[in-house]
Amino acid sequence: MWILYALLSALFASLTALFAKIGVKDVNPNLATAIRTVVVLILIWGIVFARGEQEGISLITKRNLTFLILSGLMTGLSWLFYFKALHDGPLSIIAPIDKLSVALTILLAFIFLNEPITLKTFTGALMIIGGVIVLII
Repeated sequence: MWILYALLSALFASLTALFAKIGVKDVNPNLATAIRTVVVLILIWGIVFARGEQEGISLITKRNLTFLILSGLMTGLSWLFYFKALHDGPLSIIAPIDKLSVALTILLAFIFLNEPITLKTFTGALMIIGGVIVLII
């Protein structure tokens, strides 16, 4: 089932990029990011409350909270830079460059989580990096 969720994530990320590029035209990228963030906040909390999942808050440890806050900060920074790039450049090149995060994540997962890098994973990461280089040059 996780593969379906990952594919849906890719579909919605693609639509996010398209809609963001259209929405950021003639709008300050920071303001655009702030509007997007409020929408995400309302959507996610609405889902949490609709499903009664807010009770899980009491189970969150300090470690969980620390890393969720760090993740949120990194997401915010990523969105700010992404929207600035969308404001100034072509979506068809920005989106693939943004996906360098996949190759970086593979490396970071290896370094910090001791996740193995298989030949298949390594080859895929190299192909992503190669594709981005082709687009940039």
